[in-house]
Amino acid sequence: MDVEEIIKTEKSIPLESRTLIHISLVENKINDIMGQAIKPFGVSLQQFNVLRILRGQKGKPANLSTLNDRMVTKMSNTTRLVDKLILKDYVNREVCPSNRRKIEITITPKGEADLLEIDKNIIEAERKIIQNFNLQELQELNRLLDKF
Repeated sequence: MDVEEIIKTEKSIPLESRTLIHISLVENKINDIMGQAIKPFGVSLQQFNVLRILRGQKGKPANLSTLNDRMVTKMSNTTRLVDKLILKDYVNREVCPSNRRKIEITITPKGEADLLEIDKNIIEAERKIIQNFNLQELQELNRLLDKF
């Protein structure tokens, strides 16, 4: 990926700025590929993330705070994401019987079944994204990204 070509500049960009621009461009490319992978299912990347978190709960309900804490992309509109997933019959939202102020969210059987199908597309998208890296390069890239 040639940063200067993509942003259409001929002048030299300072290394620090070029690095951050490069990371942003890579993030956009990853989001585009992942977004295309889940598009047939009518869910956003954030909704997909919520479904994965709920599946990881292994049947235990989660509350909005738990979802927010575990989201890859932190956002304040988790309630809206959950509302959209309810409309698709992917999640249930119920009031906790022991604490009526607490809302519990669980993934539905339909949500779990469709998530298994989405997973197939995601695996293919991930392979496409990292196809130019070998195992050692991926380990080194992760080591470097950990420095952030």
